[in-house]
Amino acid sequence: MEGILFGLDIGTTKVCALVGEVRTGQLRIIGYGVEPSRGMRKGMIVDVGEASVAIARAVEKAEETSGYALSRALVSMAGEHIGSTNSNGAVAISRNGSGVTTEDIERALDAAQAVPIAHNREIVHLVPRHFRVDETVVHQPVGMHGYRLEVEAHIVTGASTALLNLGKCADNVGIEAEEFVLNALASGEAVLEPNERDMDVIVADIGGGTTDLALYRRGSVFHTRVLPVGGYHVTNDIAIGLRVPFEVAERVKLQYGDCRPKEIDPESDFTVSPFSGERILVGRQDLATVIEARVEEIFQLILQEVELSGYDGLLPAGIVLTGGGSQLRGIGSVAQRVLNVPARVGAPRSLVGLVDALRSPAYATSVGLLRWAISGSNAYRPRARQGEWGRRLGGFFRALLPE
Repeated sequence: MEGILFGLDIGTTKVCALVGEVRTGQLRIIGYGVEPSRGMRKGMIVDVGEASVAIARAVEKAEETSGYALSRALVSMAGEHIGSTNSNGAVAISRNGSGVTTEDIERALDAAQAVPIAHNREIVHLVPRHFRVDETVVHQPVGMHGYRLEVEAHIVTGASTALLNLGKCADNVGIEAEEFVLNALASGEAVLEPNERDMDVIVADIGGGTTDLALYRRGSVFHTRVLPVGGYHVTNDIAIGLRVPFEVAERVKLQYGDCRPKEIDPESDFTVSPFSGERILVGRQDLATVIEARVEEIFQLILQEVELSGYDGLLPAGIVLTGGGSQLRGIGSVAQRVLNVPARVGAPRSLVGLVDALRSPAYATSVGLLRWAISGSNAYRPRARQGEWGRRLGGFFRALLPE
């Protein structure tokens, strides 16, 4: 497939509009725009007007750098409203002599998503975990002969009102939200190596207001979850502890923050101005102790979520940390200690084009939205329910005329 792709990453801390061009199967970044977020809290829209302004500015920058007028986008999705479940579907294989067909797979997936969903929620992702032809577990069943096809699918749902608000903000600036993509799934497309996905791994996208999780097992998504804690909570702890404005605490975190108090020189310190106005001396080891406590809590929540998911393996590929919050010094060592698995910080890989500003974990979701569009991960779309506002249109690629 050839064409132009547009991803709109609407996060708690920033809005990133990213334009890519696909030629001969290779993705090239040809335009982007980044703007500080407004009207967002913990990954969700809380002020449509304010959020629309930030989105408009990011889109305008992306259009200027790419030379294209943009009208449709894949839009990132996060927030506590996200839910997930697993479901099985089984059908008889068509007796056509050709074995399993794509139509058989679609019928099995239709059966899998026939689960009770509250009237105020929508199915956003329908991801096959694995297939079974008769008694044999297979990754790709097309062409295989048998009598019964069964699929185990991971279903991600979102609150209809939250999706409506996201879509409304995009629509306010002339952008149609063609598909919503969970942050963690998009980030996984950007930062995971193929062998990590096959060997069982967790992707933890630590953003400003949330930490988005995706657990992969044997190459497929096994479990997803959004935790309502992120980098803003670390900053807030610093602001309270030092009695300084939030903006000052953020600068302190970026400049002096570390998760390893035992490795900090006890004599190392810095000065800061609290609300009282008089500059005070702060020990870097004390600061690291405050940060370590919150970061440990995040990984304890991740560990608890893995246990609740029913996963009973050893996670040989460990955890890949990404998102802006993963840039905190020493965060990998805390993850490894709490989870007892290998840990690394992942940035978008194999970038081509206008990418100097994108080689950072903070842009994993943004890049991943474009990778998601051309991957096999989105091969199966949930069927639209009666009255569903978001149409599931096939084929994201389109030809755009330069301005």
